[in-house]
Amino acid sequence: MGNLSLITIIIIAANVMISFKGFNDYSFFEKYKFNVGAVRRGEQIRLFSAGFLHVDNAHLFFNMFTLYFFADVVIAYLGSFKFLVIYIGSLLLGNLLSLVFHKNEYYYSAVGASGAVTGIIYSAILLRPDMSLYMFFIPIPIPAYVFGIGYLLYSIYGMKRQIGNIGHDAHFGGAIGGYVITLILASWLFKEHLLMIGLLSLPIILLFVLKKLGKL
Repeated sequence: MGNLSLITIIIIAANVMISFKGFNDYSFFEKYKFNVGAVRRGEQIRLFSAGFLHVDNAHLFFNMFTLYFFADVVIAYLGSFKFLVIYIGSLLLGNLLSLVFHKNEYYYSAVGASGAVTGIIYSAILLRPDMSLYMFFIPIPIPAYVFGIGYLLYSIYGMKRQIGNIGHDAHFGGAIGGYVITLILASWLFKEHLLMIGLLSLPIILLFVLKKLGKL
């Protein structure tokens, strides 16, 4: 993990340039951020453009740093074009899930590449379920699939409790995007990692059950 391919450099550069434009141009930021009212009025471009805006340098750095560590796993297995399909698809699905959950909150706004990056993380976990991750605050390696499942369970909890100024629903939507699109593009995973596919689907199934029951 941690190599920089050309497509990764292009995506990081686009995020940096557009985010810095937003930092210094309030009208630009307001015009292209995700906003429920604006999207429902027909400004669907915000579902895409918001994924390249960030609230500050720390937000931008964390997303791009995470992308840097996981992008090469997906590219190594699927190639640059399919990586880009997963990235953009996860970005859009993340914001679409936010729209579903906040459709009546006309002032709800969000920005960030988190949905797209979470999709890449979930894709990498599907492709390399034997991966281990090291967290800053945990001194031992964590199996990637444990992290993936735990992260989505926390996202469900965050959505239910509305914890912090975090787009938990966008993260979850991005993970669904990464999961579904990767399985479509790499159907061989059903033969090699069927158990892992089932395990990683559990939080997604739980989300839809809770939504159906009106618990979210």
